This record gives sequence, structure tokens and C-alpha cells, in this order.
Amino acid sequence: MKIRKCTPIVALDVTDLDSAVSIVNILGGSISWYKIGSVLFTKEGPSAVEAIKKFGKNIFLDLKFYDIPNTVAGAVKQCVRLGVDMLTVHASGGKNMIERAVETSKEYAEKEGGNPPKIIAVTVLTSFDENDLKDDFGLNAPLEDITKKLVSVVMQAGADGIVASPNELKMLRKIFGEDLTIITPGVRPVWSQKSDQKRVMAPAQAKKDGSDFLVIGRPIIASTNPKKSAEKILDEIRKAGNEQ
Repeated sequence: MKIRKCTPIVALDVTDLDSAVSIVNILGGSISWYKIGSVLFTKEGPSAVEAIKKFGKNIFLDLKFYDIPNTVAGAVKQCVRLGVDMLTVHASGGKNMIERAVETSKEYAEKEGGNPPKIIAVTVLTSFDENDLKDDFGLNAPLEDITKKLVSVVMQAGADGIVASPNELKMLRKIFGEDLTIITPGVRPVWSQKSDQKRVMAPAQAKKDGSDFLVIGRPIIASTNPKKSAEKILDEIRKAGNEQ
């Protein structure tokens, strides 16, 4: 049985670089991974990545690329140049798109003399539940079946891992094994609010169920004491057992 470190990734879901840098400063050495998403990146551009990298932090660039394979490959090249450590594509972009992203990451990193960013595919957003998928897209299959199909495509394409709801963790580990890297959003300590995510789980339980990385935003960055909140969550993770 694999013993998981279960690393937290703090989501820099803020609207300007000063706020992002302030959070990184406040959290100090306790957090090594940060997620930069579409809001901050659209406002500040590549400078957001460059600024956080100067602190020696790992960057999870969550822009969820979804386009024709050639366009996604071009975006991945720019991610290699920026030095991001992980990036997201949409699993629903299909096998060819994901394969091109994986190939480009490795080939361009070798050319540039750096490390290839890990390609992480997003399955079903945690803001969706089964009724949403049925009403909005006409998908009548159970949510678990849709997730399983997407993960199968991702693995065939050679991606490094997936983003999936904590509610699918046990199922995914049982079917796809221990080596698949799973990044889990929708992580909320019991003392925080769910907000707009419908499929959520506490950090300790997510670790027990098999998550490798926990994406945590508002419980930390919207806290009146972000460092104390982060340390509280880290303590929860450390104390959690490793039974799968």
C-alpha cells in the first residue's frame, strides 16, 4: 500500500499580484505549492508565475486548456518557458489533444534544458453534480461512469494525472491503481463553508481516500489568519491515517 504525503496546494484565487505575493509571504515556508488560475493569470499574465517562482515555490497553472491539439501544444510550450511545474488540460479535449500536450511538454523541456511540466487532466468540475450533467449536456450516465471513461482516455494518452472530485477518490484508486496522480479540489475543512462547490470533503478524509494533492483556497486565503488556518489544515493532514 502506497503511503501518501498528500501535499496541499494553495489556490491564489485573488485578482491582483500584490494580493498573491502577500499570501505567499504570510504563509512562508509552510506551503510549497501554489495554484494560479484563470482570474489571476488573465489580470497579471506570466508575471504572476514569475513572481511566485522567485519565492522558490512550485506552480500549478490551472488554465484548463481545451482546443485543437496544435493550439494546446503551443500553449504548453509557453508553460515550459515559464517554468511551471504542473498544468491542466480538459480530459474532454480527447486523446489526441492530451497526447500532443504530453509530447510537447517532454520534447520542449528537453530542448530548453528544463523539467517538463506534469500534464494533469480535469475530469468533471466539482461545481457539477449528476443533475447538472443531465440537464445541461444531456448526459444520462451516472457521474462515476462519466469520470471513469474520461480517466481511461487520460491514461491512454499518457498524462501524468487527473483532477477529480474527492467523492470519486475511492472508486478511482480501486479501478486505476496507486500510481495515478490525483489532484483533489473541493477540499473544505469541517470548520469552513462549502461555497459553490457541491462535491466536497475534509482534508483528512481526502488523504485517507487516496488524494496526492489537495487544492485549498478560500479556507486559507479568505481567513482572518491565513497562516493559522494553513497550519491547522497541515496538522489535519499529518494526523490522518494512511488506510486506503
